Amino acid sequence: MSFVKGLKCRECGRRYPVELLAGCEDCFGPLEVDYDYDAIAKTFTRDVIASRPKSIWKYRELLPLESEPVVGLSTGGTPLLRADRLGRRLGIENLYIKNVSVSSPTLSFKDRVTAVAINKALEFKLGAVGCASTGNLANSVAANAAAAGLPSFILIPDNLEHSKVAATLIYGTRLIAVKGNYDAVNRLCSQIVDRYHFGFVNINLRPFYAEGSKTMAYEIAEQLGWRAPDAIVIPMAGGSLIGKVYKGFNELELIGLLKDSKRCRLYGGQASGCNPIIDAVKRGTRDIRPVKPNTIAKSLAIGNPADGYYAAGLIPASGGWAEDATDPEIVDGIQLLAETEGVFTETAGGVTVAVAQKLVQQGRIKPHDLTVLAITGNGLKTLDALRLAPPQVIEPKLAAFEEVLGGVYRVA
Repeated sequence: MSFVKGLKCRECGRRYPVELLAGCEDCFGPLEVDYDYDAIAKTFTRDVIASRPKSIWKYRELLPLESEPVVGLSTGGTPLLRADRLGRRLGIENLYIKNVSVSSPTLSFKDRVTAVAINKALEFKLGAVGCASTGNLANSVAANAAAAGLPSFILIPDNLEHSKVAATLIYGTRLIAVKGNYDAVNRLCSQIVDRYHFGFVNINLRPFYAEGSKTMAYEIAEQLGWRAPDAIVIPMAGGSLIGKVYKGFNELELIGLLKDSKRCRLYGGQASGCNPIIDAVKRGTRDIRPVKPNTIAKSLAIGNPADGYYAAGLIPASGGWAEDATDPEIVDGIQLLAETEGVFTETAGGVTVAVAQKLVQQGRIKPHDLTVLAITGNGLKTLDALRLAPPQVIEPKLAAFEEVLGGVYRVA
């Protein structure tokens, strides 16, 4: 059964039934799904959760579906990895990686949000779905729409990485490149949903779509023995993920699933070439100054973030902070994670690692803090950002191999 009470405006509090809405009709504020937490707490226990298969649907009481999910059945359940070698390099004694780069079906955290959104589109009986995307969302919408048998229309900036373009086209979607950055793409998509009865996941399906991000918090808490970490570092584009992770931990506490009431400090990361949320946090305000993106971290390149206002408020309120990373620092972060933990992340993950390093150096994350780094996408998606040395070529002779070794290793 569904425990959804309806939708609620985050600004003025006006309530709406469950319907296809992009925002509040009174104040134009964003809408959020509202649940009957008292009813959920009566039956949604740790034992019930533990008895269910690993996927985001083991937490379905806290997700906004009325019926059984049809797509995304294997999404979620990604590992929380102890990262001692990386921790020693960063100066964190108790470090974990939430590795969402191995997500099904398209290797990013966007699989969680699109699984919810596409299932909701089926409930609304929509004829087609779509999105505005900087890459990962495009991959995921195309995959889940194909699995649901829905036509999809996906709009992207015209400078997206080739690997992400190919990983979207393969699903048979209508992929349309728009001249301009993400903000221009998003404006066009808003006009499209005003005219056509389509479900664009990050526009008129956004209240439902965004709820999928909470499952990262649920999994982290469960994997830590039903405790929240002291600190979590999250990359930010539109700012929604960090807010929904906060909501997820808060919901678990509200219904009595957490073993303590320790609040998790939120730390946000952006690329220096697109850092409007970091800029607002450092200025001590929630007011976002839009920027023109210029960074290799294209998945984070949203110059006017839809949830930036809320993220800029939540971060300092939680006791956390925000920091950015230059393009060279992002690449170094990707390499450091790969070399220490064997995890290959995309540029957003490089931001997470690089920002975590700065936060430790600044004393904002303490060495003893139980810290989680959110690794939200796979490195195979952003190969263009790397400049690696080619392999050394030798003759097929033992002597040539030993010349490469240079006498470093002892003969058996």
